Amino acid sequence: MLPLSGFYGYTRVMKLILLFAGIVVCFFSSPLLAEKGRCSEYSRLTFGVLPFVSVEQLVIRFSPFVDYLSKHIGTRVRIETAPNFAEFVRRTNEDRRYDILFTAPHFYIPASQAGYRLIAGVDSPGMRALIVVPENSSINSIKDLSGKRLGILDEKSLASLLVKKLLSENGIDLQQDLTVVHTPTHNASLLSSYHGITDASALMQPPYEAANKKVRESMRVIARTEKAPHMPVSVSKKISEVCAAEIKNVLLNMALTQEGRRVLRHNRFAGFRIARQQDYEKVRSLMRSDIKK
Repeated sequence: MLPLSGFYGYTRVMKLILLFAGIVVCFFSSPLLAEKGRCSEYSRLTFGVLPFVSVEQLVIRFSPFVDYLSKHIGTRVRIETAPNFAEFVRRTNEDRRYDILFTAPHFYIPASQAGYRLIAGVDSPGMRALIVVPENSSINSIKDLSGKRLGILDEKSLASLLVKKLLSENGIDLQQDLTVVHTPTHNASLLSSYHGITDASALMQPPYEAANKKVRESMRVIARTEKAPHMPVSVSKKISEVCAAEIKNVLLNMALTQEGRRVLRHNRFAGFRIARQQDYEKVRSLMRSDIKK
């Protein structure tokens, strides 16, 4: 297993710097708050975002979102993330650190057991993982991946679970038949094969579609996994029912206004919709099958 330390070493320093910067910027750049809302009992709320892209990108993409939320619920909201998936999950489930949680669908399951309550989900029919290769690659199908180097996120990521299942269905063991190169983000995975560090990259479809156009045009998709539910939004058990209802109402109505649609475009979201607990049972099954293996 290769660490990619030479290519991505700078990200560790950037994460520490930008994480702090992101929290401060979001806290002080919030617009004028609503006079009084149902969340006014809290002086501020923490919006925990899974580190699925670089911290710099999280700040760029979610600062307008927390500013919008702050304005419409009448309470300041700040962004916070973690250095990696494992630490984010620990802070969620053990520390209950985040008041509002935006995490992967399979991470919501243990979060719900820690008291987080589902209030909404990204309005999407679902998302899948992709396996992509450089345009001039000799790899044309999953069968050609055996013995190759694959860039992929942390083994706890949804992309890893989906890709592992797809490979297994095609007679390939992710750990035994490929050289796995774990990357810190989806974009890093994509760039690993773009720059020739790996032979192929696995990442979720939304970040692939949001990637640099020049990079995407130099790649081609050789496989797509099954779909999983899009990312849910939940609130900590310490958030009151009236405040949770206020946050939910703001999210569900974002796409109805020009201001809201402008904010949603930063993440290429169509909006938010009511989410149901049973929507995530499919992902629970995916996690169980991975544990058995």
